[in-house]
Amino acid sequence: MKQHTVIDSPYGPLTLVADDGVLCGLYMTDQRHRPLQETFGERDDRCFAEAADQLAAYFAGRLKEFTLPLRLAGTPFQRRVWDQLRAIPYGETRTYGELAHALGSPQASRAVGLANGKNPVGIIVPCHRVIGANGSLTGYGGGLARKRRLLDFEQGAGLF
Repeated sequence: MKQHTVIDSPYGPLTLVADDGVLCGLYMTDQRHRPLQETFGERDDRCFAEAADQLAAYFAGRLKEFTLPLRLAGTPFQRRVWDQLRAIPYGETRTYGELAHALGSPQASRAVGLANGKNPVGIIVPCHRVIGANGSLTGYGGGLARKRRLLDFEQGAGLF
C-alpha cells in the first residue's frame, strides 16, 4: 500500500512516496519521469519521519550518507546503476563512462545515463553526482539548475 507526504526543501517541495512503509520515491516539482500523483497513494505524514529527519540533516550539511531502507523498482540493470550511484562519495562526481566501466560494461555509458534518469529516489540515491565525460552538467530529472546547486552545496559552495 502506497502513501506519500510533501516536505519543504531548499530545492522546493519534495514528494516522498513509501510502499508498505519503505521509501520508494522522492520527486521534485516538475521532475522528468515523475509518476502521476494518483499513483502515490493517500497522504500520510506519519511514516516519513526518519526520511524527513535525514533530508533535513543533509540540507543542513550534517549528513553525508543516507541510511534509509529503500524499495527501488526497476530492471536489474537499473538497480545495478543505482547501487553504483550510492557508492559515489558526498562531494564527488563520476562520469557516465566511469559508472559503465565500474559495471563491467565500458560501452554502456548511454544505458547508464538512461538508468540514471529513471532513478526514483533522487538526492538520496545521488544521481546529481553524475556528469559528462568533459565535466559538463548533463541531464538531470530535477533540472540542470538544481543539479548545479546540489553539486555546489556538496562541494561547500552553497551551504544553506
